[in-house]
Amino acid sequence: MAHKDAPIQEEKPSVAPDEEVTIVPDKDVINTIDDEDNGREETALIKLKKKLIACEKERQEYLDGWQRAKADFVNARREEDESRKKLFSLAKEDVLLSFLQAADSFEMAFRDKESWEKVPEVWRKGVEYIYAQFSKVFQENGMREFGREGDVFDPTLHESVESVPTADEAENGKILEVLQKGYELNGKVVRPARVKVGEFREEK
Repeated sequence: MAHKDAPIQEEKPSVAPDEEVTIVPDKDVINTIDDEDNGREETALIKLKKKLIACEKERQEYLDGWQRAKADFVNARREEDESRKKLFSLAKEDVLLSFLQAADSFEMAFRDKESWEKVPEVWRKGVEYIYAQFSKVFQENGMREFGREGDVFDPTLHESVESVPTADEAENGKILEVLQKGYELNGKVVRPARVKVGEFREEK
């Protein structure tokens, strides 16, 4: 009687039902995974550093541009203010110089004392008051008159229209007569004084 081959039974590890199974990881596999993770982290860190450098460069460019724009604005504002001041100063100078013509007319009238004394007192006081107002306006706006008899002649301030011979050596180079007062506006000569200057000559 023939016998059938008995089926081959798969051997199963003999583990007790209550026994825990401990799997020991392969060290080479762990090292490989760690190396891959480290490589990815290093690559990400390098990219992050490059991006940070690019952002810092871009930030500096924006900052430099903003600072240049701010400086340009400040300079333009300063130039505009200076131009406005110069324009105002020139306009004020023109107005004051036009007032000087009227003031000169008053002074010419005052210079002829004999004729001036013949004018009725009421009129004289009125004219003198107006002239005083002109003088006040000049002073309040930085106008200063100069050029008096006895002053030493200064070509930067005075215009000599005539040299007057004098036997007095002390009068040499000094103003003997003022034909028209000079004026300064905030330290700038806007009109020289027109004067006659003494010239010493020994008597023969």
